[in-house]
Amino acid sequence: MTTDQADLQLSPGMVLTGKWHGHRYRIIRKIGSGAQGTVYLAANGERAVALKIAKARGSLISEANVLKELNRSGDRTLAPHCFDLDDWITGAGKNISICAMELLKGKPLIDTLPAKSFDWSVVYLIQLLGQLQKLHHSGYVFGDLKPENLMLTEQEQRIRCLDFGGATRMGRSIREYTEFYDRGYWGLGTRKAEPSYDLFACAMILIYATTGKRFEKSARPGEQLLQQIRARAELRPYQQILSRALTGKYQDAMQMRRELLDQVTAKKGDAGMRRTERTGTDRVRNEWLRALTAASLILAAYIILVIFIMM
Repeated sequence: MTTDQADLQLSPGMVLTGKWHGHRYRIIRKIGSGAQGTVYLAANGERAVALKIAKARGSLISEANVLKELNRSGDRTLAPHCFDLDDWITGAGKNISICAMELLKGKPLIDTLPAKSFDWSVVYLIQLLGQLQKLHHSGYVFGDLKPENLMLTEQEQRIRCLDFGGATRMGRSIREYTEFYDRGYWGLGTRKAEPSYDLFACAMILIYATTGKRFEKSARPGEQLLQQIRARAELRPYQQILSRALTGKYQDAMQMRRELLDQVTAKKGDAGMRRTERTGTDRVRNEWLRALTAASLILAAYIILVIFIMM
């Protein structure tokens, strides 16, 4: 990566023309940036695209190849569609790789979590596990799984994975990761690309949803994470599931997903029973508590319905 690539800033109205394919992209605004590139909202004729400008050419080429392979599966929800991979020659004569991808409209999960109750964090995780199962079945591990790389789409309210720069073939070494969501950092496993690597990150996403921040590991990281779970009322009902994910006990994403679904159902049912048990002889109070119990059961059914609709 050259300094020019790292510091390159594109202004609205600039037009980039691909060296090999000749497609023209008019820059509208910057969307965001990461370790491997900067993404701009751009127009290719009448079509709006997410145009990624590479900091490291090899990483962008690898990401585009992964996207194209996943696109061939026919499942449009698995990964953003890759329209074009090309080079662009700057005015200074620098050769920079660019990739035009499907523009996903929605809100990053990192911004959504603080605005929603914890129950919704569990719903989003259950949906994400369904997506990961399909990705793993395609032969890839996402790798750099974190709320910043996930989006809740506007229309479908569906979780979509973004930034496939860290996607890695099963059995190989994870190429990109973020320490807080990396089991290697916590000393709880290797960086080998396998389903359990992503499932560790899923558990950390749920922990993050209750803390709202990342924290550094202690001298006993495994015990530290379990203590974080035990210390939070929202996480305690899921303690066994999270412990299994953190220690690599799940063979695939669907196993973890099924147990989470079962726990959500049981948790809502238990809440309704506890309310019923606290009823007294007062008729008004009984009617009120029965209404709450019914509402709890309706909520449970609604959450499960939303999960399946969003799959």
